[in-house]
Amino acid sequence: MSGPPTNTTPNTTADTAVPETPRRRTKAPETRAAALMDAAERLFIEKGIATTSIDDIAAGAQVAKGTFYLYFPSKEALLGALQQRFVDTFCERLQAAMDRHRPDNHRARLRAWVETGLETYLDNIALHDVVFHEYRPEDRRMRNDNAVITQLVGLLKRGDAAGVWEVEDPALTAVILFNALHGVADDAVAMGQAAGPGPERRRRARALNRFFEHALRPDDDEDDAAAG
Repeated sequence: MSGPPTNTTPNTTADTAVPETPRRRTKAPETRAAALMDAAERLFIEKGIATTSIDDIAAGAQVAKGTFYLYFPSKEALLGALQQRFVDTFCERLQAAMDRHRPDNHRARLRAWVETGLETYLDNIALHDVVFHEYRPEDRRMRNDNAVITQLVGLLKRGDAAGVWEVEDPALTAVILFNALHGVADDAVAMGQAAGPGPERRRRARALNRFFEHALRPDDDEDDAAAG
């Protein structure tokens, strides 16, 4: 008596694995925005702002061109976001350097602000120049809108309140000191002395620190004149 017939047809369901179509990973919105900004930053430095198109930026970020407009209405808006990111990162580095010293050690915190400010500026000169020098908004209210200066104003006010130095107009003094740092950094670039840490940077940082200390010194000449 013969047994039941043998099924020689392969069981494709049980024996053969059907490969699944890989799912396309979707970046989180903040990741896509950062990718667009990173791509623009790189391309602006390489090609310049004027010759970089939105198509170039989208391709560099590996997103569709339409995705660009979900985050930025124009290339100029993206440039503004890059400027803000630069300033935010600059301020964060300054604050981290100051916070390595006690809150009441105002002189040490000021030295940290100067040295880190110079270092950060020179380390990021290519990015700074492209996002701030190629695009100049009509509104130039640096004194009111510059977060780096606002941070310095706070430091000057706290030192003044503690009697460490005397500052009659903290806002105007901060503008003057900020532009001193900016000028020293620009001079280093012009002289071809901006690359890497070393003796030249330390020399410039020392000169800036001496200038800041002298500018914030109590005005003994006025006291002598009043006494005379």
